Amino acid sequence: MSEAEDKDATSLEESLQGYKGKIMPVNKGTLTWDKELIFKGRTQRGEEIDFDAEAQWGCIPTESLLLSVAGCLAIDCVSFLQKMKCVITKFKIDISGERNPTPPQYYRKMEMKILIAGENITPKKMDRVISLSQEKYCSVYHSLRKDLEVKVSYIIE
Repeated sequence: MSEAEDKDATSLEESLQGYKGKIMPVNKGTLTWDKELIFKGRTQRGEEIDFDAEAQWGCIPTESLLLSVAGCLAIDCVSFLQKMKCVITKFKIDISGERNPTPPQYYRKMEMKILIAGENITPKKMDRVISLSQEKYCSVYHSLRKDLEVKVSYIIE
């Protein structure tokens, strides 16, 4: 990394104190049984999500985990790219997860494809923000099994 790139990386990391600095050290919530195998989860801030083992009235817990990994990466990437003076006009992640066939049916592999458009977005910047998220900042990713294989690719439109 050149001296200018090193300085930019340091500046980027210093500017991340925003939303990352607002994270509460302890998160709380409630999960209440509704009926059958349906539960309502509520965060300490009042946000709700329905969990349903039959996937008729809500999401399966592992689906929400998959989306949480993508959500965490997306928040990091968009935030980092904005700090790099990129103008994002489109951002979407398609994610798939391969699960262990027998219990426990944990995720063995996840693949994400980022579709992004805008100005000043380069492969070098994308590689950097994905790396920062996966190696240091994505709390969801770092809360998962260490043997989980996660592959991220991107298409810049």
